[in-house]
Amino acid sequence: MTKKWLVRYSEIFLKSDPVRRQWERVLMDNIREVMPGVTIRSERGRIWLLGDVKPDLLKNIFGIVSFSEVEHVSRNETIEDALLDYCRGHGLSEVKTFALRIKRVGNHDFSSNDKAIEFGNLIRKEFPRIKVNLAAPEKEIHVEIRKDECYLYDNVTKAVGGLPIGVEGTLVALVSGGIDSPVAAWMMMKRGCRIIPLFVALDTFLDNSVIARAERVVDVLKKYQPDIHLRVIHDSYLAAAKKELIKNHQEKYTCLFCKRRMYRIAQEVALEVGAKGIVNGESLGQVASQTLDNLVVLNNAAECPIYRPLIGFDKEETMKIAREIGTYTTSVSKASGCTAVPKGPSTKAKLSTILAIEKKLEASTMPLPV
Repeated sequence: MTKKWLVRYSEIFLKSDPVRRQWERVLMDNIREVMPGVTIRSERGRIWLLGDVKPDLLKNIFGIVSFSEVEHVSRNETIEDALLDYCRGHGLSEVKTFALRIKRVGNHDFSSNDKAIEFGNLIRKEFPRIKVNLAAPEKEIHVEIRKDECYLYDNVTKAVGGLPIGVEGTLVALVSGGIDSPVAAWMMMKRGCRIIPLFVALDTFLDNSVIARAERVVDVLKKYQPDIHLRVIHDSYLAAAKKELIKNHQEKYTCLFCKRRMYRIAQEVALEVGAKGIVNGESLGQVASQTLDNLVVLNNAAECPIYRPLIGFDKEETMKIAREIGTYTTSVSKASGCTAVPKGPSTKAKLSTILAIEKKLEASTMPLPV
């Protein structure tokens, strides 16, 4: 028997044949990117790997729903002999209950149930002390018969799932380094988007500790998108705008002016790199700038689509995902906060008011630092 790795995908299988083949190729390219020495072969619903496969890398590749190390029964072996050898070498004698799972693809003169009964009786004869328990067995033995080939395995490792990165295009992600924005970026990665993370550094209001934390968070995301790299753009607009806002007793709008500026910069980056929109970690009602009224004001700042995958999440839900994907600890690590936040930020700004103030500040014509 020859050891191989069986990789399973889910949503790709549902696509039309041309799209499925294209997305399969993207998924295989993504596997090669992290494991360049592996030999890859595909067939409908399955991808086979041979060589130096690293399971810890496989489980973080979007598009893979699960995988198994399998043993391929060679043509000069009978399935029965190979199955018994496999069971002996994989600890079946050490358990009290087992289940046999049969999967069959192709045309055969037998059914899956026929083989389940036949192979089950064979195993019980070889290991008379163990019993069959289909509901909650201590050990599962899988037999996958695909046309005239047969594969044996006893484990199924869950992977991250989703769609292969790149099949849906590119998005610019506004990343602060906090809990929410890395999770939002990750969620769009899972739906097939390649992410370009962007940190807009508000000169005079943030120090290098915040940028450093954002860089560390993006480094964590590299295990899901190996080529990801944080782009940092320094911007002095808010410093000038805040002085005018304070002077005119309009400081409560500071956060809205800040985010509108970030949206405009992100849009320029998106145009530069050919991205199809912006993603951020905003959640409805979580902070003052994320009320429905204020989101209307923010949306007006950019013409490209703005995606908010966390819009209906509460903080606990977001924190749960952050822990699962590995960004949480870094996101809560020590860093200074933004000193531009006013004591009483506006929660119900009117777009007409903001546009009038911006016109006076000439924000819309101020060059963008990209």
